[in-house]
Amino acid sequence: MSRLARVLLSVVFLLSSAAATAAEEKAAAAAEAKAGPGLAPGEVLDASTASKAEGLLPPEILKHYTEGKYRNPVVDWPMGSFKFPPDFKDGSEKNAGKFGVDANGTVIDKSSNERPPYILGFPFPTIDPKDPTAGAQVVWNYFYRTWYFGTLYAESQLNWVSPGGLERRTDVQVTYEYYDGTPEDQRVENPEGFLSRSRTLVVSPADLNGTASLNWRFRDPLKRDLNWTYVPALRRVRAISPANRSDGFLGSDMSQDDGPFFDGKPEDFTWTLAGEVEQYRLVDPLSLKGEAESYWLPEGGWQGNWPDIAFLGYMDKDWKGLAWAPISGALAKRSFWVVDGVPKDKYYLFGRLQLFIDKESFQGAWNRKFSWQGELLNTFQVMAFIPKPFTRPDGKVDWNQGSNMAFQCAENVKVERATVAGIKSSPKAGFRGRVPLPSNTFDVNALSQLGK
Repeated sequence: MSRLARVLLSVVFLLSSAAATAAEEKAAAAAEAKAGPGLAPGEVLDASTASKAEGLLPPEILKHYTEGKYRNPVVDWPMGSFKFPPDFKDGSEKNAGKFGVDANGTVIDKSSNERPPYILGFPFPTIDPKDPTAGAQVVWNYFYRTWYFGTLYAESQLNWVSPGGLERRTDVQVTYEYYDGTPEDQRVENPEGFLSRSRTLVVSPADLNGTASLNWRFRDPLKRDLNWTYVPALRRVRAISPANRSDGFLGSDMSQDDGPFFDGKPEDFTWTLAGEVEQYRLVDPLSLKGEAESYWLPEGGWQGNWPDIAFLGYMDKDWKGLAWAPISGALAKRSFWVVDGVPKDKYYLFGRLQLFIDKESFQGAWNRKFSWQGELLNTFQVMAFIPKPFTRPDGKVDWNQGSNMAFQCAENVKVERATVAGIKSSPKAGFRGRVPLPSNTFDVNALSQLGK
């Protein structure tokens, strides 16, 4: 081969290699652009990859990954793939343009300027970020999504956890009943004008056994919650201020206003839409796959049948991170409304709440709580799930919470400790939805008898 031929061949080879490299770089850039910033599904967020999640988690949460104290896989859960119950979806579509928010922060029918007697689905299926009431609309959508699943009875642990392990365990029985937002055949008679009622009873340890609390919330926006507590040592029922719902329950870092994510009365806060973000949230990876079990109870209602898995750090003897870390959860990138809530009651423990609420499902993800001076004090972390249909023996289909675990973790970021709820009190503990409740479940006079 002549020298000229060899030179030409070398040039052709270099040009071909450069073209191939350029094509590979273009394909990689396209793939990265499609995936967006952060980690791709299938990767694991831990200390070695935490830099990729910068800006995609609350800073106090990202810190746990950076320091190797949290570790979770990233899964694919694209926006637009959430499964809504058919009646909820239909109700949301029919609600478009019908409702507004008045000066008190209450949902009203635009045609009458009155609160509607009942709403099924999202009252605000489309939210205009420029609307000054957009923040309140987001919060109301969150509540109506929560209420759809109806009455709930749960036997759960409420545990104090230090970075190194479980410090103290309590067992509680929690009951909720909702008077709005549930499917039509599950509506409850409501002559007193309730919006919701809840009751909590502590059954262990012995020094707390019998401690009980009761809450009545009314549809009237100007009528404050009524709250009572029963302490066995005092042997009497005592009324308490609604502002006390922000205090730590039994001295823990979780309050009654935490509930499933946020359970304060919407009208007790001034809400503003702070922005829109795309970031990660904790999810139940089994639920995303459509895996969940429930069975119909003879007395009515559904009992969730969760798999026996170690889903918190202290449940795994080999885990080296934070004891409250959600080791069986996953992370999915979602779009969120960020809503700020300032309490109208100056005696409320926190001066501002910052809620991250999914723009599609309206499930809460992060509830960040600040002092009246603006200092971050607490972050409430909640795991997401996808609803799933279950068929009763008579053939009727109910859409229930398709969960296999729960992660409700209130972390005190100032003193490095957390309170965790959602762990079953025993393998057969009740986690029951859509259950019929005795008529005296929420009676004040029965509270002391319940606590004995």
